[in-house]
Amino acid sequence: MAALICGSIAYDNIMVFEDSFKNHILPEKIHILNISFLVPEMRREYGGCAGNIAYNLKLLGGEPLPMATVGMDFAPYAERFDKLGIRRDHLRIVEDAYTAQAFITTDLDDNQITAFHPGAMSVSAMNAVGDAEGVEIGIVSADSREGMLAHASQFADAAIPFLFDPGQGMPLFDGDDFRRFIEQATWVAVNDYEWQLLKDRTGWDVADLKKRVEALIVTRGSKGSIIYTASGDYDIPVAKPAAVTDPTGCGDAFRAGLLHGVTAGYDWETTGRIASLMGAIKIECHGTQNHSFSPDEFRSRYRENFGVALME
Repeated sequence: MAALICGSIAYDNIMVFEDSFKNHILPEKIHILNISFLVPEMRREYGGCAGNIAYNLKLLGGEPLPMATVGMDFAPYAERFDKLGIRRDHLRIVEDAYTAQAFITTDLDDNQITAFHPGAMSVSAMNAVGDAEGVEIGIVSADSREGMLAHASQFADAAIPFLFDPGQGMPLFDGDDFRRFIEQATWVAVNDYEWQLLKDRTGWDVADLKKRVEALIVTRGSKGSIIYTASGDYDIPVAKPAAVTDPTGCGDAFRAGLLHGVTAGYDWETTGRIASLMGAIKIECHGTQNHSFSPDEFRSRYRENFGVALME
């Protein structure tokens, strides 16, 4: 079952400043700040919500179809997708723009200074859900405001069930926008902080969402997640990682697990556990797309964490 993944494609440029920002930023001079940090260590990672979700869904044996706008510098990412067997049918290249990218500088105290350039992502509304054939499920993840609004409406108009995952796009929308998204969506996935914002802006609580979507999934970090449905609620335990290395991208891995569970026909308890394990596997590696596993390894870890076998 093909899953259309609407969201961002981005490069993450990660640099390490081998000192503490506090030793070089003078609070009394913050109004005339002009400072440069030497960053001998740098790496470029493949990222963006659509790219990360597609990568993780492919690991699970799914058929991801990422839909995004990318820039003239997309060639290395395109080559990566080709090697992974991820289709690029709906990745539109904007020749006069760069692919979206973040520039992240981290100091030795794990403080971060980040600059984000949206680039080609700004025109993601150029893509249309109707351009993709054979799609049976979708997701609207963080992207441009116009793209997220358009793609949610297009999924709803085409009667294609989709997961609404606002993520880092939360600041772009007001209460009316969120109420419309929820009315259109089949499922909603947020972390506990985003859920509080969603409640504040919509005025809706769990009971209100149960009337409007098939499931509300709220992740709670190390406390696991809760899946709320009209027929009952499911408290999903956290899967134990071998090491806690880098949480960046764990939410995207979790969303891929949700999509896989739904398309495979699993119940919500199993789907939530698959998603939980995906987040645990991701957190063990630096970057958002550097983890991997075989089907047998995944089933083995599922049994180890949850005490039952993952049925085919």
